[in-house]
Amino acid sequence: MIRFTYQDIVNFTVAIILLSLSGTPSWATDVVTSEIRKVTFREYREAVEKHSLDLRSQQENITSARAGISIAGVRPDPFLTAGIASTELYGPNKPNASTATTAGLAVTLETAGKRGKRIRAAESNAKLTEANVAAFLRDLEMRSASAFVEACRTREALIRKQLSLKSFQAVVRANETRFKAGDIGMLEFRQSRVEADRFAADVTSAYADARAAEINLSSLLGKRFEEVFPGSVVNSELKREPLQTGMEDLLRQARENRDDIRVARAAVENAKNSLQLTRSNRWVDPTVNVGLTSIPVIAPVFDSAGNVTNTPAERSLALGLTLTIPIPISRLQRGELIQAETVQRQADLQLSSTILKAETEVWATCTQYQAASLNVQRYANHVLKDADQVLDGMKTSYRLGSASLLELLNAQRTADDVYLGYLQALADLANATAKLQLSVGMRPDL
Repeated sequence: MIRFTYQDIVNFTVAIILLSLSGTPSWATDVVTSEIRKVTFREYREAVEKHSLDLRSQQENITSARAGISIAGVRPDPFLTAGIASTELYGPNKPNASTATTAGLAVTLETAGKRGKRIRAAESNAKLTEANVAAFLRDLEMRSASAFVEACRTREALIRKQLSLKSFQAVVRANETRFKAGDIGMLEFRQSRVEADRFAADVTSAYADARAAEINLSSLLGKRFEEVFPGSVVNSELKREPLQTGMEDLLRQARENRDDIRVARAAVENAKNSLQLTRSNRWVDPTVNVGLTSIPVIAPVFDSAGNVTNTPAERSLALGLTLTIPIPISRLQRGELIQAETVQRQADLQLSSTILKAETEVWATCTQYQAASLNVQRYANHVLKDADQVLDGMKTSYRLGSASLLELLNAQRTADDVYLGYLQALADLANATAKLQLSVGMRPDL
C-alpha cells in the first residue's frame, strides 16, 4: 500500500490551489506577472461606462426627455366639421325647402405664449434628466472605484498569504530534518504541521475573497471581467501622490462641478419654467370657426293647371365666421398656481441645502483623506520595516534554537497582520481619494 507523508499531502494541497489559480488568470501569482496585462482603474472605469446595463437604462431617460421637446412644440389640432345644416321634416313645407349642407374648420388660438413656454419647460426638463444621469454615472464610478480597490486589496492579500504559507512550509521541512536528527521533539514537529494547515486554510479563504471581488467587478461591467479584459489582472499599484489643491479651490470646484448641485440648479430652472407655463395656461384660448353653408336650388312645383305651387330659389353658398371664447369660471381657483409656486420655493431651498451639504462633505472627506494618507505613510516609513525585521530576526533565532515555535508563529502572524493592515490602509486611502475627487466634481483616477 502506498503511504503519503504529511509533506506530500501539503504539497498536493498547495498544487491544487495553485492549479485553480492558474485557471483564473487574475490570481495566478506563481507565473511571471510582468507578462500579464494589467488593467488600470481608468481602463476599468471607461469599460464600465461603455458596458454598464444600468447606465444604458438611465440614458434612455435622456432620449425620452429630448423627445418631449418636440412634443411640447406641437400646436393644437384644427377641427374639421361637415354635415347637414338643415333639412325640412314637415311634409307640407318640403316643396319650399331643400337640404342644406355645411363644412367648417375650427382653429384654437393659443394665447400668452403657451407654446414657447412649453418648449422651455421641456428643455429644462431634458437638462434636469441629463444632470440626473450624470449624477448616476458619478455614483456608478464611486462603486466602481470601491470594487476595483477591493479587488486590488484582496489580490495583494492572497499573494501575501501564499508567501507566508511557502515560508512556513520551509519551516516544516526544516523541522522534519531536525526531528530526524533529534534536535526537536515530535510535539514541536506536529505543532509546526498543524500551523502549516492553518496557513493553507488562510490561503483558501483569501482565494475565495479575491474571487468574490473579481465577480463584483463583473457585475458592474455588465459582462464578465475576463470577457472584457481577457488574460488580464487588475493593476494593484494605486496612486499615492497627495492632492495639492487647497481647501478654497476644492470648495470652488465643488460648487461649480458637483453633479448634485447641477441637478439642484436644473431643478430650480425647471420649476421656474413650469411656473411660467402654469401662469400661461390660466389664460383662455379662443377658437375661430370658419364654415360654408350650401343650399341647393329649389325647383318649381306645378299643379295640374300648370301653376307654380311653391317658392323656387336659386342655389345659395354662405360663409360663416364665429369666435368662441370660454368663460374662465374655473380660473377662480388658484390651486395649480399655488402648487407650482410651492415647487419653485422647494427647489430654491433644496439648492441652498445641497450647496451646504456639498461643502460639508468636502470638508469631511478631506479630513478622512488626510488621515488615510498619514496612516499609509506611517506604515510605509516605520511599521512595515520594523515588523519584517522582527520576523527575520525571529526566523534566525528559531533556526539557532534560541526562540520557540510559538514565538516564531507570533512573529509571522504579527507581520502578516501588519501587512494586511497596510493593505487596508492603502485601500482606505484609495477610497478616500476617489470620494474626495467625486466630492469636488472630478472623475476618480486611482
